[in-house]
Amino acid sequence: MRSPSHLLIDIRLTAPQTTLLMAQRIRSLVPDVISFLDGPTMKQDFRDAMARLSAAVNIITTDGPAGRAAMTVSAVSSVSDDPATVLVCINVKSAAHPILVGNGRLCINILAGHHEEVARMIAGMTGLAAEERMAQVGWETGDYGQPVLPDALAVLEGDIVLQQQAGTHSVLFVEIRHIRLAASQADGLAYFGRRFHRIAAEVALAA
Repeated sequence: MRSPSHLLIDIRLTAPQTTLLMAQRIRSLVPDVISFLDGPTMKQDFRDAMARLSAAVNIITTDGPAGRAAMTVSAVSSVSDDPATVLVCINVKSAAHPILVGNGRLCINILAGHHEEVARMIAGMTGLAAEERMAQVGWETGDYGQPVLPDALAVLEGDIVLQQQAGTHSVLFVEIRHIRLAASQADGLAYFGRRFHRIAAEVALAA
């Protein structure tokens, strides 16, 4: 493939009487020049970079007038502890998106290491239809009325107080109304390199 500098040299050295031939030559080089200039796409580079950003795995649930839904999400981050607020990023094309927004409240279930199969199922990786996935889990009803996973490391129920769309996703700011922590330590579950990984819990030893 010729670089753009070769293209410029061809243009400068071509005599005026061969303009037609020059135009045809340029036309044939255009795809290669575009490929030379573009290189890897920003979109794919971004996805590959984010695959190297390890993140905790969560199941977001909701129940209310708009319906009942659950989805596996790693894009969750704390915002403030006063008031206690987290943000959750949800693809606007997700079937759960209008249900979450319609209900205006949700629960963040922080998963333990042994929840990988549940995470995969809710994410649609096991072939079950969307309407069947929630029925496979023994949910409890939390203090704020949301479906909670009984043995999650922690559950945080709250209200969506702000919604901001950014590209393909909605950023939901959730003000937390109720928190329940697991009674004992357990391994965590993370997503890294497009795979699930079990994260060993730190065990505090008595002095």
